[in-house]
Amino acid sequence: MITDGGYGSEVSDEALQKQEVTLIQTAIKGAQPSAGQDGVSIEDVEREGVEQFLREIEQDLKAGTYRPKPVLRVYIPKADGRQRPLGIPTVRDRVVQQACKMVIEPIFEANFQDNSYGFRPKRSAQQAVTVVKKALITGWWVVDADIQGYFDNIDHTMLMSLLKRRISDRRVLKLIRQWLEAGVLENGVVNASEIGSPQGGVISPLLANIYLHVLDMFWAERFSSLGKLVRYADDFVIICRTKHDAENAMQKVAQVMELLKLTLHPTKTRVVDMGQDGFDFLGFHFHKKKSRKSGKLLPYIWASPKSMMNIRRKIHFITERKRLSNTPDEVIKFLNMVIRGWRNYFHIGNCALKFQQLDRYVRYRLEQWIRAKLGSRGQWNEIAFRALITQLGLEFFYRTGICAV
Repeated sequence: MITDGGYGSEVSDEALQKQEVTLIQTAIKGAQPSAGQDGVSIEDVEREGVEQFLREIEQDLKAGTYRPKPVLRVYIPKADGRQRPLGIPTVRDRVVQQACKMVIEPIFEANFQDNSYGFRPKRSAQQAVTVVKKALITGWWVVDADIQGYFDNIDHTMLMSLLKRRISDRRVLKLIRQWLEAGVLENGVVNASEIGSPQGGVISPLLANIYLHVLDMFWAERFSSLGKLVRYADDFVIICRTKHDAENAMQKVAQVMELLKLTLHPTKTRVVDMGQDGFDFLGFHFHKKKSRKSGKLLPYIWASPKSMMNIRRKIHFITERKRLSNTPDEVIKFLNMVIRGWRNYFHIGNCALKFQQLDRYVRYRLEQWIRAKLGSRGQWNEIAFRALITQLGLEFFYRTGICAV
């Protein structure tokens, strides 16, 4: 088994005792407002008294009597019609998880590999996308990988053994094991958690990175000659020069997954010939096209079909007829929030065409909404529409110079 530097850093009892209260006070400010299975929300805590809430947590932690509650299972609709399960811990558990994360994250960050970008300080999906695009200048074959049910299949015993390499404090290890084994409350029934780390927990992304750090280390020490691995949480690709390297890389990844008691999705994991096809990664579609200047095949990236569908749904939702009770100012305010966020993420790509398509769609949906809003009262024409959206400050996806064509 690959090591990552042994016990170079530890979480000590003394460090926890000194930092507990400060960490918890900081953590509660960033906690999600929704309630867990106990029905207690952030607003409830603030109304009843934050100081008392923190004192009780501090006392339970010091006395060793803290016990996490089962996470509340909820389902979030996905673009393909399926639902993604989330596990919402109680506010109390989220606060303690955040405090623990603040202590142990720097320890593991010191050893994480540069190819990992997901849920890490000062790292982003845009950075990962940029690295992949650059690697595709010389890379012609890509392993487009998908881990089947990753968060639901993390092995607790293996994860704890990885944690013990860097953490000697038994209290911290006990806390993490308790969170892993707290169970899931669904439809009034608590189900035991024998494997997996529920998505939704504050500490879950860090634990997920610790688990897949094994893959990163194997790749760096043994397989890096096959291609460049770029990982964002459980989503990763490997950019290779040849088909043989890509096929070999996929076999090596499958072996590491077997070691981690994970499985690559049999139909979603594939080897992509960039001379003929493309792939989606982190919301972008990657493809090779002939450069207008050089005539060479170069990598181009733009919003994937799934990303385009999602943003259209958001625009449609904001401009639905059942929201005619809103004012034009409110609708444009909501649209601008969506436009800015989407534009700021996708502007790093060859986005001009997609942005222009979306601007036309926003214009169409907004004009239809305003016509329905005004009804027979409106003296409506193109000039009036332009004047209104200018007055209310509607933003646009496409702006000259914001992205490559």
